Amino acid sequence: MTSNWVLSPGLLLVIGAFIVPFVNGRLRDALLLGLPLATLWLVWWLPEGTLLTLSFLDYELEPVKNTIAGRLFATVFSIMAFAGALFALRQARTVELAAAFAYAGSAICVTFAGDLITLFVFWELMALGSTLVIWSAGSHRAYRASMRYLAIHLLGGVLLMVGIAGHIADTGSLSFAPMALDSTAHWLILAGFLVNAGAPPLSAWIPDAYPEASPSGTVFLSAFTTKTAVFALLVGFPGTTLLIGVGLYMVFYGIIYALLENDMRRILAYSIVNQVGFMVTGIGIGTEMALNGAAAHAFAHIIYKALLLMSAGSVLHMTGKRKCTDLGGLFQSMPLTTVCGIIGALAISAFPLTSGFVSKSMISQGAADQHLMVVWMLLAAASAGVFLHAGIKFPWFVFFQKDSGLRPPDPAWNMRVGMILFSALCLGLGMFPEPLYALLPYPVDYVPYTAGHVITQSQLLLFAGLAFFVMLPMMKRTLTITLDLDWFYRRFGRVLADEFTLHASKVRANLERTARVGVERFIRGLFRQHGPQGILARTWPTGSMVLWVAILLAVYLVLYYV
Repeated sequence: MTSNWVLSPGLLLVIGAFIVPFVNGRLRDALLLGLPLATLWLVWWLPEGTLLTLSFLDYELEPVKNTIAGRLFATVFSIMAFAGALFALRQARTVELAAAFAYAGSAICVTFAGDLITLFVFWELMALGSTLVIWSAGSHRAYRASMRYLAIHLLGGVLLMVGIAGHIADTGSLSFAPMALDSTAHWLILAGFLVNAGAPPLSAWIPDAYPEASPSGTVFLSAFTTKTAVFALLVGFPGTTLLIGVGLYMVFYGIIYALLENDMRRILAYSIVNQVGFMVTGIGIGTEMALNGAAAHAFAHIIYKALLLMSAGSVLHMTGKRKCTDLGGLFQSMPLTTVCGIIGALAISAFPLTSGFVSKSMISQGAADQHLMVVWMLLAAASAGVFLHAGIKFPWFVFFQKDSGLRPPDPAWNMRVGMILFSALCLGLGMFPEPLYALLPYPVDYVPYTAGHVITQSQLLLFAGLAFFVMLPMMKRTLTITLDLDWFYRRFGRVLADEFTLHASKVRANLERTARVGVERFIRGLFRQHGPQGILARTWPTGSMVLWVAILLAVYLVLYYV
C-alpha cells in the first residue's frame, strides 16, 4: 500500500449522498452545491499517476489512478453534478438527490479506477444509484421502467464480471488498460461496456427508462452512464474496428426513432443513443485525432444534452405535458427556456460557434485522415439527421408550432440559472475551444474554424433545415407510439414470467403434496412404533432386558478383538 492514503474524489459525493437526507434548509443547499465544486477541486488538485494501491488476495488494486482521460471525464462529471443539483434544488425529492450524488460520485470513481475490480464495484454502484433516480419519480410507470432498467444493467454487470474473471485467469493482471479482442473474456468485457453505452441490440433501455424519471432526474441520467461507458471504451478498446459499425448503427438508429417520436423527452433520449454513436465510431477509428474527438464530444455532449433536457424538463414541470401534440406556442410565455433550448439544439447540431461544432468535426476529420470515405459521408449525413430531429423538431414542435393555448411562465430561479450556465458553456466552448482541447488525452493539432469546415457544415445544416420545412406536413406527429426492440423483452418477458410463475406454482404444489405425504407416512410409522400399542411403548421384563444387554456386550467384545 502506498504511504499516503488518497481517496478518489468521487467518494466525496458518495459520502455526501448519505448526509443529504439528514440536513435541510440553507445547509442542505450549501451541501448540494458545495460538494460538486469541492469534488472538482480535488480532481485537479491530485497529481497524475497511481496515487493509491491496495493488496487484494494475490493482486494489487489501483483504486486511485489519475490519468489525462480520466481527469477530463471527472471534470465534466463534477460540473454536471453541480448544474444538476442547482436545477433540482427546489423541486426534487430528497431520495432523488441522494441517489443522484451516489450515481455521480460512482461515475467519477470509475474514471479514477486503475484496475478492473475497482471499476466493476463502482460500475455496479452506478447502476443502483441510477435505478433509484428513476424510481424516485414516484409513479407506477417510473417504478416499472426502473425495474426493466435494473434488469438490463444487471445483465451488463454479469457480462462484465465474467469477462473480468476470465481476463484475470488468462493474464493474471487486474490493470485497466487497452485490450484486444483475442479472447472470450475480452469479448464479454466489451459487451458489458456496450450495454451501458446503449449499443444494439439493447439500445432501447435509454428511451424506455430516462423519460420516466422526474424533470431533474432525467438531467442527471443523461450524463453519467453512457459517458462512463464511452470512457471505458476509450481506455479499454481504442482502435477496435468493430466499434465503427456499432457506432454508425447507433447514429442512424437514434435519428430514425427520434424523427418518429411524439414525446419530447423520448426524442432527446433517442438522441443520446445517436450522439454516443458518434463517440463510439471515433473510438473505433482509433487515431489520436478520432480519440480526441470522441473525448471532446463526450465533454460537449454532457453539457448540451443536459441543457436540452433542462429545457424540456422546465416545460414538463410548468405544464405537466410531454407530448409534442399537446405543446406549441410556449415561446410567448417561456422566452428564456425557449432561447436556452435553441442554444442546446444548435450545439447538438454542431452549428458553428457552438461546442458541438468544435468536437464533432474532430471525429469526421479522424475518418478523413484515415481515408474512410464511407464513414465520413455517413457521419456527414448523420449530422443533417441530428439537425432534423433535435436541432429543429424539438424546439419547433415544443415552442413554435400551432399555439396550444398554454401560457406557463419560465420556471424557478434555480432552474433558469442552471440553463443559463450551460448555455454559456455551449457558446463559450464553441467560440474558444482551446481550453477544452488542452484537456484532451493527446496533443491537439486541429483548427475547427477553417473556411472549408464552416462552409461545409453551414451548407449541410441549411439544406437540412430546408428539407424539414418542405416536409413539415410529414414531420407532424400524431398520437401514436413507436415500437422498439424493448417490446420483445417487455412483451415476451412478461409472458415468460407468467408461464414460469404458473409452472413454478404447479411444481411447488406437487413438492408440497409429496412432502406432506412423506411427513404423514413418517408420523404414522412413528405412531406404530411409539404409539400406545407400538412395540417400543410396551413394557419389557427385566430378564429380557438383561439378555439383550449381554448379547450386545458379546457382539461388542467380538468386534473389538477381531
